[in-house]
Amino acid sequence: MNAPIVSFNQVGKSFEVDGLELEAIRDFNLHITEGEFVAIVGSSGCGKSTLLRLLVGLDTEFRGAIEVDGKAVKGVGSECGIVFQEHRLFPWLSVADNIGLGLVNAVLSPAQRQERVAAFIELVGLNDFARAFPHQLSGGMAQRVAIARGLVASPRILLLDEPFGALDALTRQQMQDELLAIRARSKITTVLVTHDVEEAIFLADRVVVLEPRPGQIKQVVNIDLPHPRQRSSFEFHQLREELLHELTNDGHYQPVAPVQVRDVPLAFIAV
Repeated sequence: MNAPIVSFNQVGKSFEVDGLELEAIRDFNLHITEGEFVAIVGSSGCGKSTLLRLLVGLDTEFRGAIEVDGKAVKGVGSECGIVFQEHRLFPWLSVADNIGLGLVNAVLSPAQRQERVAAFIELVGLNDFARAFPHQLSGGMAQRVAIARGLVASPRILLLDEPFGALDALTRQQMQDELLAIRARSKITTVLVTHDVEEAIFLADRVVVLEPRPGQIKQVVNIDLPHPRQRSSFEFHQLREELLHELTNDGHYQPVAPVQVRDVPLAFIAV
């Protein structure tokens, strides 16, 4: 088995609130291989977003060890790009300029920078909007800009913190399809935090279910469904029910056996 690109080893995290220590994460252990798509799901406050902040290096105060490609995470580096729920675009900058902010620390000539930005504008399908401003974009288009900004510096790992949570249901599904297409082209290792079980099953290779606070791994589920995944299929529905059960109950999940319907009246059979 190949060495993991990301390793969480006995990771714990606490915050001080009103003079009391609040434990957010306890004994979190997870290894992610190169090119894998992992989704982390759990109830609000279970430490999902905190795990991403620790991995990207925005918070360096924690117990245990986090490694990227065998090296300890000690601060913000170039290995990870991150996309948040809010696109956080600068309203006075164009699409191209917002994406270009992802290259602020890159050693590139102006021509190389322009070429790189143009390539990622094409990657997310916004060729006709390079000079547009955020107020001229739909919510889904703005998130595509944010994803391009997260990818433009060619990080090894893309971190997504509820990236489609603020979008309407139709746009959310469209963006999930877009994300899979972008990932297929970029081949990037991806870690998604979401509270949406269906989204996790639709996108990920593995789904990590967290216990309520303090966040601990309750179960890791392999999603073996082939792409493109059909949300209406029995297998998809069964996985969804299993994961929802893990999030809301403590007992062992017993899948419901499919029901075979016999002797259906002819009046109910479509011609």
